[in-house]
Amino acid sequence: MIAAMATTRRVNLITAGAIDGHLGGNAASIRATERALAKVESAAVVVLVEGISDQLALETAAAGRGRDLEAERVVIVPIGGAHAIGRFLNRLAPLRARVRLAGLCDLREEQVFRRGLNMTQAVSLRTRTDMEHLGFYVCVNDLEEELIHALGTTEIEALLDSQGDLRSFRSFQGQPAWRGRKPETQLWRFLRSSSHRNLRYARLLVEAAVDRNAVPRPLDALLTAV
Repeated sequence: MIAAMATTRRVNLITAGAIDGHLGGNAASIRATERALAKVESAAVVVLVEGISDQLALETAAAGRGRDLEAERVVIVPIGGAHAIGRFLNRLAPLRARVRLAGLCDLREEQVFRRGLNMTQAVSLRTRTDMEHLGFYVCVNDLEEELIHALGTTEIEALLDSQGDLRSFRSFQGQPAWRGRKPETQLWRFLRSSSHRNLRYARLLVEAAVDRNAVPRPLDALLTAV
């Protein structure tokens, strides 16, 4: 019980700023990036991710497994979108000799990440396996879809119910544009329909996945790699 409470406190400290701050929109994303970049000079590993929800998911998964990324000097940097990857890789180039890089992106941004790595890291990555050997992993098709497949719709609906969001989801399912769609597709859109909801459930779904030993492979493999 004490260990579980400690993990919850660590996760709450990680997520509070991101979730509350995200109410400020782009400013919160910029603040999250600035906070992470302030730590890279003393980092052993820097993990580049597309946005705050990816950062939140990785930090939550690590905390759920009893890891202290700050003590391990692992810094997760949300870069504000995949197309910024080259700029951030160039910015981190002076640290290359002593800082290991890793990363996470969505399937639709795989080519963008690969191109950025090839242009800045003196490598010739041709496949996803090549990227993984370098420490960069791809979510199929994105983080939310990975978590939906890992947990299943029944489990996620139960989680929505526990958070008081099931009625909103049922109402969403009844909207003409989404009526009759597959439950997985409906859940995906519902989770992404609000920035605040997206961040909140990035934490909650990953906590559930950790509890069930069902962390999606890209997150699991990346955390194992770093």
